[in-house]
Amino acid sequence: MKRSTDRILSTFVGSLIRPPELCGLQTGDGVEEQEYARVLRASVGDAVRKQADVGLDVVSDGEYGKSNWASYILDRVTGFELRPAPPGTPIYNRFGREREEFADFYSEHTVGEWSPRVIVCSGPIGYDKTQILRDIANFKAALTNVKVEEAFMPVVAPASFLREAHNEYYPTEEAYVYAVADALRQEYQAIVDAGFILQVDDAVLATMWVVMESEGLAAYRRWAELRIDALNHALEGVPPDRVRYHLCWGSWPGPHVTDIPLEDIVDLVLRVRADAYALEAGNARHAHEWKVWQSTRLPEGKLLIPGVISHSTPLVEHPELVAERIVRFAELVGRENVLGGSDCGFAQSQGLSRVPPSIMWAKLRSLVEGANIASQQLFN
Repeated sequence: MKRSTDRILSTFVGSLIRPPELCGLQTGDGVEEQEYARVLRASVGDAVRKQADVGLDVVSDGEYGKSNWASYILDRVTGFELRPAPPGTPIYNRFGREREEFADFYSEHTVGEWSPRVIVCSGPIGYDKTQILRDIANFKAALTNVKVEEAFMPVVAPASFLREAHNEYYPTEEAYVYAVADALRQEYQAIVDAGFILQVDDAVLATMWVVMESEGLAAYRRWAELRIDALNHALEGVPPDRVRYHLCWGSWPGPHVTDIPLEDIVDLVLRVRADAYALEAGNARHAHEWKVWQSTRLPEGKLLIPGVISHSTPLVEHPELVAERIVRFAELVGRENVLGGSDCGFAQSQGLSRVPPSIMWAKLRSLVEGANIASQQLFN
């Protein structure tokens, strides 16, 4: 994995706003499926070119081949079925007490809901590599035309895998979670075998606290520790220097007053068998948490990818602010151990835009400019 040895490198979390021509297509049989494949390949090529033109050093495929950052996995695994939700089934509340405390906000803003269906694990979990191999091929083709330092592909973590699913097949929660990890291991290995950096996305590890808050910190940590252990099981055999772990607090543009503090879970984050940790640090709720690294030592050889721009506000961060944030982290953990990043991706689902595309690219340009300013300060 590339380090900031002579300048601060720049990257981001991975998802980009899909172009309208891609969002308008649905896969099917015959010509329609072929047209989707053609447009997808061309769109990935365009996205990678634009990232390189902006000046990003470590780029992704934009996650264009996925329907959603996490639930895409339902298209790649077996053992699950979708059932209509029984009458009276409550909607899964992923916002916890915020929904009541800020009812006026949540009634007026669409921030995402679970659909009225039930996902059930009703058989052994298997994994189909067809789509990941397609995405790998498209990404490789796109990279032949650009010059960048490194390339990564984001995929879901066990804790974030279909969190609302019900297990009816495996005898215990642990057996179910480890079966999930065994399936994901195949996706992880395919990405690393292709020569890419693997980014494991894990918003749910942090946001499950919002759901479990009433059960207390000890119960939540037991839930989280099982899933961190399962993730490490899935990463067995994968060199840690090929893995970056992304943790965020759910990404949605809401109050976030119930987010669990980083200091309460940083030890869990550092347990992950990864050499880089990409964490929110650019938005108004988590920007202060750089202070965690005053008392928590980043292990030797590890990297931090703090979010120095936010994905969820139209305000474009000034490059000087970006540089200031990068320098602050560099002074705490070492300049060679920091890459400038974003809090989260810009489109966690197909058809979703956290900001308009023009603002997305302006933010990424500001990230690159800020990293250059920080490099001048840190490397003289």
